[in-house]
Amino acid sequence: MTHASGTAQPLSLSTAGLLAGTVTVPGDKSISHRAIMLGALAVGETRITGLLEGEDVLATAAAMRAMGAQIERQDSGNWHVHGVGVGGLLQPMQALDMGNSGTSTRLLMGLIASHPITATFVGDASLSGRPMGRVITPLSLMGAAITATPGANGRQTLPLTITGLCPAVALEYTLPVASAQVKSAVLLAGLNTPGNTVVIEPIATRDHSERMLAGFGAQLTVAESPQGRIITLHGEAELRPQDIVVPGDPSSAAFPMVAALIVPGSDIVIRNVGINPTRAGLIRVLQAMGGNISLLNERTVGGEPVADLHVRHSALTGIEVPPDGAPSMIDEYPILFVAAANAVGTTTMRGLEELRVKESDRIAVMAQGLGACGVACEELSDGLIVQGQGGDPLPGGATVAARLDHRIAMSFAVLGLNAARRVTIDDARPIATSFPTFVPMLRELGATVRN
Repeated sequence: MTHASGTAQPLSLSTAGLLAGTVTVPGDKSISHRAIMLGALAVGETRITGLLEGEDVLATAAAMRAMGAQIERQDSGNWHVHGVGVGGLLQPMQALDMGNSGTSTRLLMGLIASHPITATFVGDASLSGRPMGRVITPLSLMGAAITATPGANGRQTLPLTITGLCPAVALEYTLPVASAQVKSAVLLAGLNTPGNTVVIEPIATRDHSERMLAGFGAQLTVAESPQGRIITLHGEAELRPQDIVVPGDPSSAAFPMVAALIVPGSDIVIRNVGINPTRAGLIRVLQAMGGNISLLNERTVGGEPVADLHVRHSALTGIEVPPDGAPSMIDEYPILFVAAANAVGTTTMRGLEELRVKESDRIAVMAQGLGACGVACEELSDGLIVQGQGGDPLPGGATVAARLDHRIAMSFAVLGLNAARRVTIDDARPIATSFPTFVPMLRELGATVRN
């Protein structure tokens, strides 16, 4: 993808005053991926409004085209997907380039695992270092043959080749770690597998796959038990095309939300944000820290709860964040670290081992960057302890390496809005993977690009 090569694009944001206005954020990335994939497996035309047009989702669309689906963007901005039916995926003629998208890679591996085709996955330098073993294990048990590249610390990484088995073997699988991607990969493999595929998750993760699979007509049940949530999918499904409206991504809304909380005098509204309970952990934590965040016009759109977020500058107080809430906000921890740096007192965040294997080691990279900006923090094996600066402008004055990680880049860009000296991100190009309108949106609220 484009951000992995070429000339770096530094970014530095500041504000001469408050942030104000009403904005929207791009469509939810998790829902956008799944809408393209399930639309490509339905028979007929699925129409999608509000699709995130970031590089990660475009990588998913390109892969599904390579396997036979017709996917077109209309002049209106809506997307039309003509599916091939479950079991109808075609052999791709070349390697599938996933760019920086771990979600695309892991979920598509699940789709292919129960189809009689072979596909090779490649990606950029960041994705090629990320572990795939947690998905390889259950898909291999279902009969897929997978050859990965040996990586650091015993990891199985890209490039990776998978040959699906048809019919695949139905599986009952208990997730060893809380991972919506692993859960979704197994369920997607189960679509073309005879019998029942069962996933047991001891800790609930985001449930977009379950909601959307049911919406497309799959026979799926979710039951609570002492072991956790038991999700059962009846295989050899026939999916019906849908009209899907993608809500705003709460992981993207996190950045203007924290920006408004830390910049004095700010008062903003972020419209049409998904507030699925399995994704809304950051809102709950920021409110517990004293954040003035109100949910307006709560409604349901396309089976997903949605609201407008009214956010005003607030005096934040450090807290101990409950570790069991991590799955509901795992992607938002980098920007939570920034909020903690602007709070009064200490914020302790644990249970975050998953952050070590994201686009970067987000615990280590954020700790390094915060330290360079004058924020005292202690790196833990599974989290971070941040000593807040009390709401006064942070010292700043650093150039931070984004490490090809979009959320690192955006987090430190937001930190720079309340810093005494300029904070520069070494390369803002990764932001395009999930939030291509990030800089224009902050400009609309009153931020200034300083370089």
